[in-house]
Amino acid sequence: MTGQSRIIDRSPIILRPDPTRTVIRPFSPGDPAPFGTPEHPRALRIAERVLALAPDTLHDQLDRLMQSLSGRHDDVPGILARRYEEISDLFRGRTVSDKQRALISAYLLEEYAFEAAALFNPSMVPHWDQTGLPPRTERFVMALRGVGEGHRSSVTFRTGRWSEAGGFELDPLNRIAVAPHIDMAATRDADALAVLRCDGRNGLSDTVLFPILPSQTKGIEDLRLVRFTDDDGDVRYFGTYTAFNGAEVRQELIETRDFFTFTMRRVLGSVGDAKGLAIFPRRIGGAYFALSRQDGENIWLMTSDNPLEWSNGHRLLTPKYRWEFVQLGNCGSPLEIEEGWLVLTHGVGMVRNYAIGACLLDRNDPSRVLRRTAEPIIAPSPNDRHGYVPNVVYSCGGMICGRVLVLPYGVADNFATFATIDVDALLASMEPA
Repeated sequence: MTGQSRIIDRSPIILRPDPTRTVIRPFSPGDPAPFGTPEHPRALRIAERVLALAPDTLHDQLDRLMQSLSGRHDDVPGILARRYEEISDLFRGRTVSDKQRALISAYLLEEYAFEAAALFNPSMVPHWDQTGLPPRTERFVMALRGVGEGHRSSVTFRTGRWSEAGGFELDPLNRIAVAPHIDMAATRDADALAVLRCDGRNGLSDTVLFPILPSQTKGIEDLRLVRFTDDDGDVRYFGTYTAFNGAEVRQELIETRDFFTFTMRRVLGSVGDAKGLAIFPRRIGGAYFALSRQDGENIWLMTSDNPLEWSNGHRLLTPKYRWEFVQLGNCGSPLEIEEGWLVLTHGVGMVRNYAIGACLLDRNDPSRVLRRTAEPIIAPSPNDRHGYVPNVVYSCGGMICGRVLVLPYGVADNFATFATIDVDALLASMEPA
């Protein structure tokens, strides 16, 4: 493979992992099974050591803590107070001062560099605010997979704009990252796994969604965003992702309207224990449609009357060309153009090379494959094939701006970059299916 199609234009912008970006998240030390004492858990034992400190020592430790964290994180007292609320049941019947509460919380938190090892597999959707822009310019929201200690994956965000005249421009990155608040009351009252609120931010790039559920202990992987417009014009953003607990994967879904409040839900049905679900951006004939690869080899077309349950489906695309002999999958949600549904695909070939291709589905009947690329449009190149997982280019979704495909993609499971592709040239490069 040459690694570079003649129809694409690559951006010089590269987003690399940054170990200086950290978030404060809960730390919950436990005991090995033979040594566990449920009536006297390890967190309580740690707290008792804090409660035994002399007042001067307690004051000195708090000063050290604030000096260490205040320059890198906003509202440290608020973070400590919220953590104490989460663990306060341990201390019923005990008198605990404000300073003791703060220091106990500090011992049950950790600073986590959420993108220290990698920043890749991006997904892009139109921003909710497109006002005040020059002609042929569009704002976007982009989610990326950040990997930190223990190879745990989190979701981080960027915003920016793309124009025909200026190409890609990213908004300034906020150096201070903010952990979301888990709204336990909202979670109990809805059919949600969790409701996350990201209040008091300076911008979307300081939001980090890190694993909080047992199903996610090893990561939230490869978020596929889609701006979904319902039949009545109501707009929501869905994001399907792989939840990984170290042994099993399952599909989960984030829903948001404003990127301030996120609701996490489980996806059920035959795709529930697989990867790669991508929802179409609108209903077709009253039904929800999605792409999946629950057999790990082929792209499936799914239909449903509920975006949280997918069991009715069939194989849509199977490996045909040499660069996709091992497996096929989608690179995010289908993109609607005049000619039909443009679907970006990933194919796996020799030496586990991942490359990006495309196909075109009928606009009214997505079960009809009209055309597909016989050669990849983006493949690993000699200049950027090296990284944590070599020989991989991968995307979780792009967007259409006029007649241009705007595509962020990851390289070698290490960093992210951008490309643009002329839609007419891409369609002309396809073969009849």
